[in-house]
Amino acid sequence: MLDDRTTAAAWPPAYPQGYAVVDVETTGLSAHDRIVSAAVYRLDARGEVEDHWYTLVNPERDPGPVWIHGLTSDVLEGAPLFPDVAAEFSERLDGRVLVAHNAYFDWTMIAREYARAERTAPVRQRLCTMALAKELALPLPNMKLESLAAHFGVRQERAHHALDDARVLAEAFRPSLHTAAERGVRLPLLECLPLVEWSAPPTAGTPRVGRQAAYRSGGWRPSRRRPACPYPNPGRYEADKPLKQGMRVAFSGDTSVERELLEDRAVEAGLHIAGSVSRLTSLLVTNDPDAGTSKVVKAKSFGTPIVDEAAFTHLLRDVAPADG
Repeated sequence: MLDDRTTAAAWPPAYPQGYAVVDVETTGLSAHDRIVSAAVYRLDARGEVEDHWYTLVNPERDPGPVWIHGLTSDVLEGAPLFPDVAAEFSERLDGRVLVAHNAYFDWTMIAREYARAERTAPVRQRLCTMALAKELALPLPNMKLESLAAHFGVRQERAHHALDDARVLAEAFRPSLHTAAERGVRLPLLECLPLVEWSAPPTAGTPRVGRQAAYRSGGWRPSRRRPACPYPNPGRYEADKPLKQGMRVAFSGDTSVERELLEDRAVEAGLHIAGSVSRLTSLLVTNDPDAGTSKVVKAKSFGTPIVDEAAFTHLLRDVAPADG
């Protein structure tokens, strides 16, 4: 790896000038869920820590999986609302690449909170440490944060606590960044598209529904023929269980990440991309489960499980191996 004495000339000039390593804990995984805590470690161009920041956030609703993040309603009652911390959050994100483990999930949760506050997060690019680990071909047993941490000898003290998770990720990101620089690896940077509008609630007391700036479902590139999935179909996805290699996944409607990129991630994880919905379909991914598209109608008639894009991206973190 590169050491700290590496000359400036040896560092890839196209690499970003600073990073914001982020972790958020939330009430759940859907578009209606809220942030309950957030942490940011600011790093310089070479991954050295500059400072860190942490806040609780009152989600104005049930805190969700307390057994995971440990934040009860009593703890969050006196916490600031997101609009109260948005400016300070922005100060730590501004001009930096957002880095997170499964960065798409953290980014969408942050972007939704900014949209609710009628603001825009000052983030233009994100970097997923899962994607970077794949680019570097790190010998990890899975893509969990604990596995990445163990690979680099980073100690976890409080898993699913935003501040400690952000610290762990910052410490694991630095050697990843230096390895990438040493090998001349192009960083897997992706564009961050803000939420551009927020619809009014249909009735009093109903949570507002966000509308994401979305790629059209067809994407910009022509479709390409994919190799056959090498794994047998294990059947339908079951809630609260991981996806399993060989599952048939269909997509319907617009997605905030280009459809082909989502499909690529699914294929890399060992899933089968289905162009239509049948009784053999394991899962339908759609951001609009109330749409009257043929895929949604068929999925409901067959009893096929339906999840949104954020939940699916979260499930891609840890796909179980095929049977046998």
